[in-house]
Amino acid sequence: MSTSNREPTGKARTDRLPVWRIGLAGGLAGILCCVGPTVLALLGVVGAGTALAWATNLYGGYAWWFRLGGLLVLTGLIWLSLRRRDQCSVAGLRRWRWRLLAVLGIAVGVYAALYAVTTWLGAFA
Repeated sequence: MSTSNREPTGKARTDRLPVWRIGLAGGLAGILCCVGPTVLALLGVVGAGTALAWATNLYGGYAWWFRLGGLLVLTGLIWLSLRRRDQCSVAGLRRWRWRLLAVLGIAVGVYAALYAVTTWLGAFA
């Protein structure tokens, strides 16, 4: 029988911040004004012209509300994740600062990519 000083892999894995999941959720929530009508059009629930009109109306009038909602989703998920790890403090933020910046970068990247895709698809409507 050999004993090792290594921690079980399950513990080390749960200690990591779910950067990709939090970033994807925040970015998707921020661009939901355009993605929602686009998904409905791709599923055939509404026509492309209707989806374009809805997306234009939502993005034109409520884009900042959706972006604020995405930021709130991002903040809430980060808070829950840090709270679960007992790291919800200034020291915890310092410990996770690079991962938190990665979360923000992923969220902005998802937002930009989905904006580009929905704008490109809007050209075909």
